[in-house]
Amino acid sequence: MPELPDLTVYAEALEARLLGHVLRRVRLGSPFLLRTAAPPIASAEGRTVERIGRLGKRLVITLQGDLHLVLHLMIAGRLHWRAPGAKLPGRAGLLALDLDAGTVTLTEAGTKRRAALHLVEGAAALQALDRGGLEPLEATPAAFAEALRRERHTLKRALTDPALVAGIGNAYSDEILHRARLSPVSLTSSLDDAAVARLHAATCEVLLEWTARLRHEAAGEFPEGVTAFRPEMAVHGRHRLPCPACGTLVQRIVRAENEVNYCPRCQTGGRILSDRSLARLLKADWPRTVEELEQHATLGRPRDPAASR
Repeated sequence: MPELPDLTVYAEALEARLLGHVLRRVRLGSPFLLRTAAPPIASAEGRTVERIGRLGKRLVITLQGDLHLVLHLMIAGRLHWRAPGAKLPGRAGLLALDLDAGTVTLTEAGTKRRAALHLVEGAAALQALDRGGLEPLEATPAAFAEALRRERHTLKRALTDPALVAGIGNAYSDEILHRARLSPVSLTSSLDDAAVARLHAATCEVLLEWTARLRHEAAGEFPEGVTAFRPEMAVHGRHRLPCPACGTLVQRIVRAENEVNYCPRCQTGGRILSDRSLARLLKADWPRTVEELEQHATLGRPRDPAASR
């Protein structure tokens, strides 16, 4: 799912191409994308784009007359900049926004259709879509601490809860917790002030660093290849690859469609967190420490793709 750094670079690319231009036509490739009936989608046509923004994990295109097109890309939705009037690409094409200079298209990989488009009128209707989480790069350390401790969650869940913190999902929460050297399953209620301050600093560092990296990669072009899995990441998507800080193999917990990636030596004091399904399968053979894991390892260490760069 595109998160704050990806969405920031998307918003910058859209602003450079759409701001001040007239939205000539809205084409829906799937009727299930549009989640609102009033105002009608046709009322967005013929209006000038006045602002591009972000609302949590949603992109907002504000049009003349206080209308707002709100896009949630979900897991597999991606935006593209194409020639004017470009054809929507088959089953994956869900939306086209036609302007004189070009067309913004939305595609969604896979068979599940989760991406969503809302057209709302007025500030109150737009605010109703806000899940309420604080903006991590704008929050003071005190405000961050208050939001984190508002409910008793694991750190992984707290960082990814849009009602607590905006714009952070599965990928960057893994990176933030690794940078802060904190266990993803530690409870928010168990953190002392120093750990919360460290987590706040790591959150800002990781989000700013990745925003700058993605901005540099785009180099003024429209960002393509947006993905949650990048070889430069420390732990996310790097199961059984070496941690760049200590060399220990990165471990993961998989639950439903979510996963937690972490370094047991940097983050959990050498403890291997229990993956419920594997722990039930292996029972007494489940390794509980890095030392047990290394003693029972029978496969060679996978090659780190970043090492060849």
